[in-house]
Amino acid sequence: MGRAYQNRKESMAKTSDAKAKVYSKFSREIYVTAKSGGVEPESNLALQGLIERAKKAQVPAHVIDKALDKAKGGGGEDFAIARYEGYGPGNSMVIIECLTDNPNRTFGDVRSCFTKTKTKIGTQGSVSHMFDHAAILVFAGEDEEAVLEALLMADVDVSDIENEDGKISVFVPHTEYAKAKTALVDAFGAIDFEVDEIQFLPHMTKPIDNEEDRELFEKFLEMLDDLDDVQNVYYDVEL
Repeated sequence: MGRAYQNRKESMAKTSDAKAKVYSKFSREIYVTAKSGGVEPESNLALQGLIERAKKAQVPAHVIDKALDKAKGGGGEDFAIARYEGYGPGNSMVIIECLTDNPNRTFGDVRSCFTKTKTKIGTQGSVSHMFDHAAILVFAGEDEEAVLEALLMADVDVSDIENEDGKISVFVPHTEYAKAKTALVDAFGAIDFEVDEIQFLPHMTKPIDNEEDRELFEKFLEMLDDLDDVQNVYYDVEL
């Protein structure tokens, strides 16, 4: 089927500013996830997966520990999840996830990215109905049937399973994330997940054939990436 998830292996940034940006985004997300679901990774599977991703992205241990300590202490910043969507350059469909302590500021910043690329931010639901909100678990393996059986035995609602190049990709509704991950670990022991995330997956992807629109779309992504409050950007474009 070839579901078009974004394998965001946060590569080692080439500049100190880029590194700081990656560290800051992980730190904020770890803090919020730990504060809302508990600071112990063993009982907070979302936090566990996030810490594993941070380590693979070479985020220093002291950055992770500081975010966890901050969550343990209570108080601190009051971040809220904000999600925006709309049509970007080349008639692309885009969903932007943010963590913000000032929603008005964040909305203005995101809207400015649309405006500066001659596009317009949309209302809630304007494009998200063309995406699946899914949990994705990818790991080394060959026995697709055994994986499916383990998930079904745990009463997990499985959307899709792919087996390609020695890797198994499991797709489930985002609400089934914890149940699916627990079922896999219970059945197969410790698993090194290559992908362990909840994302918005486009129903279909498309190229942007017009070179000017393609360049504008890339500029649009760069502008969003420069915003501290933006955590993830999902789109239906083949780059």
